[in-house]
Amino acid sequence: MAKPAKSKSGPKKTGLPSKQEIIAYLKTADGEVARREIARAFGVKGEARTELRRLLKELDDEGAINLKGGKRIERADALPPVAPIDVMSVDDNGDLICLPATWRGETEPPMIRLSARRAAKVKPAPGVGDRLLARLFPAGDDGYDADVIKAIGKGAHRFLAVFYKKRKGGVAEPVERRAKDNFTIEEGDEGGAKDGDLVWLETKNARGYGPKKARVRSIAGHIDDKHAYSLIALANHGIPTEFPPAVITEAEQAKLPPLGDRTDLRDTPLITIDPADAKDHDDAVYAVADDDPENPGGFRVIVAIADVSFFVKPESALDKEALKRGNSTYLPDRVVPMLPERLSNDLCSLKPEVDRPCLAVEMVITAQGVKKRHHFMRAMMRSHAKLAYEEAQAISEGGPASDHLKSVVKTLYAAFHARMKEREKRAPLDLDLPERKIILDKNGDVEKVIKRERFDAHRVIEEFMILANVAAAEALERAKTPLIYRVHDEPDPEKLEATRDYLDTLDYSLSKGAVRPANFNQLLKIAESREQKEMISEVVLRSQKQAIYNTENVGHFGLNLGRYAHFTSPIRRYADLTVHRALVKAFKLGANGQTEKEAKALPKIAEDISDLERRSIAAERESADRYLAGYLEERIGAEFDARIRGVTKFGLFVMLDESGADGFIPMRAIGFERFRFEEREHAVIGESTGGVFRLGQAVKVKLAEAAPLTGGLRFDMLSDPLPGGSKRKGKTGKPSQPGRGKKAKSKKREPSKGRRDKAAKKKRSKANAKPRRG
Repeated sequence: MAKPAKSKSGPKKTGLPSKQEIIAYLKTADGEVARREIARAFGVKGEARTELRRLLKELDDEGAINLKGGKRIERADALPPVAPIDVMSVDDNGDLICLPATWRGETEPPMIRLSARRAAKVKPAPGVGDRLLARLFPAGDDGYDADVIKAIGKGAHRFLAVFYKKRKGGVAEPVERRAKDNFTIEEGDEGGAKDGDLVWLETKNARGYGPKKARVRSIAGHIDDKHAYSLIALANHGIPTEFPPAVITEAEQAKLPPLGDRTDLRDTPLITIDPADAKDHDDAVYAVADDDPENPGGFRVIVAIADVSFFVKPESALDKEALKRGNSTYLPDRVVPMLPERLSNDLCSLKPEVDRPCLAVEMVITAQGVKKRHHFMRAMMRSHAKLAYEEAQAISEGGPASDHLKSVVKTLYAAFHARMKEREKRAPLDLDLPERKIILDKNGDVEKVIKRERFDAHRVIEEFMILANVAAAEALERAKTPLIYRVHDEPDPEKLEATRDYLDTLDYSLSKGAVRPANFNQLLKIAESREQKEMISEVVLRSQKQAIYNTENVGHFGLNLGRYAHFTSPIRRYADLTVHRALVKAFKLGANGQTEKEAKALPKIAEDISDLERRSIAAERESADRYLAGYLEERIGAEFDARIRGVTKFGLFVMLDESGADGFIPMRAIGFERFRFEEREHAVIGESTGGVFRLGQAVKVKLAEAAPLTGGLRFDMLSDPLPGGSKRKGKTGKPSQPGRGKKAKSKKREPSKGRRDKAAKKKRSKANAKPRRG
């Protein structure tokens, strides 16, 4: 059993530790830690041991740790020194590409490589589909090396593949990038599949390097469907695309409520501001100067949100299906909604000039943007205008509109500018990362990729939604009503220390001890003055934890807020629906409030919807990857500006500036010399020259391969490495913009499919997922 390494930064106090302290302690261990070791480290004695067991059980329920037998503990987001792994594919060098048999981390499971030399020690030779017990050794930002202890049976991974009919049986080509090998489908194992069908495979016994065999278990669709890229992503992640009949029936039977006891806001000029192509308008805003003489220069702001809780009753078919989905999923060619269109695009959508039920919050803010008070109401509203962000921005700058609408927009912006004073003082994390959108033509092919332009109109809505979300969390806390928070914990100490070490190599300094968003913002300002902002933004991004849902509040580090909940998008997020029900119950606003059963289930709901959110993000990214690979397939040999997004002992992950497409540069394609991996510096360093390629560095690359079916892209490096210091120690100088250097020497052969799939890029950082407003 591994014990944490002794450190000056180890536990100092005695008594019951916090959850964050327990996780930080576990991160100093190489593997499992006994419960008694934690108790000893924090001086937990006597009856306090019972509370420690409770804390550990809660962490296990939240997925933050793995609690084994109640007495042995390990982190959930790291692999132990010994673990079962499943063989996914064999690359051109004979190395086995594997995945952990179980994974509870927040990101995509890491790639594990079992070298051909080590695999040869196992008899009989392991093959695709086998499950092995292995020792694991960290191998950089995104992977592990493995050494087999013994074979322990067959793995449980299924594969989605394209079936190609042969005279007898057929061949299936997997669409998952790490499942490189084609599979032979013997006669009788086709499962009714026809040529070109997308099928789910189950591997059969396969040893060594002979043909890999599988059987068809079910049919998911057909590759000729113009929406196949999205279909593959949705099928891979088990995201349902059709609603059960009972759900459709409930949605179709839904009717708008009468005004009744609701507050009448129909004459209040609430307006919606959304993307131009939005159909589910779930929020509307209004601001007016406060006439209270005790609040000079202040404003009254109303944020009205679609009253989804009126239509989706607890325990109904609609409710169960919404929880099963967790959120809507947004792909380049479609939206997979959480609720049927009858609700999401009609009865719940705050369309202009029609009555719609809403749950609204009126907030009073000072001239400095500080919220003085708020109150919630169930209301009936009528949107006075539907504006796209571009339209709202144009009106704010004097563009054409009615005098009435101009006045409404002008006051909204005035209230927003007051809020910006509060934001400046609060100093949330300000990464401001670019967001890209894939534009499809009428045939469903990629026409172009654009960077979304950011207007003040976006920030107007974001600031008011944040304020409403804070009000919801505060109101429910005061009412002592159970709720699900949106939490973003502070960076973990181990990752923060690694970030400091790396920044030190670039002549940057990050303050010791606890950090706040303002510390990172100061770092980014310095980086901007040195023309290195994008590189340092990447470093800051990687240091952050992922925001999740939790019934235990730890605050929101990125927004620098003490409490925060999601209230503003119940059409597309189940978390918001639970908050609406809690508000209805807390303030006695009518029917369909939080039930006792739901209140007890909130911890499990929070865990489930956090997982479902990650599932949607992964599917969104995979669909975009395939569309981008198809878009770039005609540009093999083209040169692109890119930035290094990850560094491993196997090669470099890069992202193209032009399209945001991700790809891989294997070690053999980096340059003319041999490069070695330096984990502390997140860099590879030339053994002959000491030249450096490091995380965040801008480079020029050439596209070597594109595989639309898997979404994989492989590149060759064109830039020279940055000049380094001692080649033995791998010291490097300050990074600069790469020049168009000597082209990497490459072998005179066509790049193989194995190389392409081996180079498949890893999942983007959690914090770099597509922003979800509110």
